[in-house]
Amino acid sequence: MGGLIFLASFVESGAIGSLLSSWEQAGFFSYLLPFLLIFALIFGILNQIHLFKNNKAINGIIALVVGFMALQFPMVPQFFSEVFPRLGVGLAIILIIMILAGMFIDPEKAGIMYVLLGVGVIITIVVLVQTAGSLGWSSGSWWQENWQLIVGVVFIMAVIAIIVGAGSKKTPYKSLWPGLVMPEK
Repeated sequence: MGGLIFLASFVESGAIGSLLSSWEQAGFFSYLLPFLLIFALIFGILNQIHLFKNNKAINGIIALVVGFMALQFPMVPQFFSEVFPRLGVGLAIILIIMILAGMFIDPEKAGIMYVLLGVGVIITIVVLVQTAGSLGWSSGSWWQENWQLIVGVVFIMAVIAIIVGAGSKKTPYKSLWPGLVMPEK
């Protein structure tokens, strides 16, 4: 326990803490990292869609311009500072669920993967709605007021999809009487 307290005090007041504090004051987390993230995403997308026939110079210029223009207003740094801590918590929850599911459930079953996908989608929606609400976007409050209705509609649609999906499987006809053969349609 004493080592943990020493480590915490070292990070808060030591070299690492002062380094992170100076990076924060220099705008490393508010401007440089969001710029690099936006630049990398735009550059990667442009390289993948081959819009300019593999001309990496044009792709780089467009990614550079979009990255700088995105930081012109404080909305992008605010969004990143709100969404990434929530995303980290959401990923930790998904990781815990995957570890527990891996211990007790066979991962080869397709149903489990759909359940994990559903949990991931729900966590993603919660992260985005909470971020929107904290930034004061109007959709955040709408989701907070109507989430019960949305959950109910999604649940009903999932039940209908399960019923329709289960009813579409064709099973071979088995007669109650062994000698009776029905003609096929």
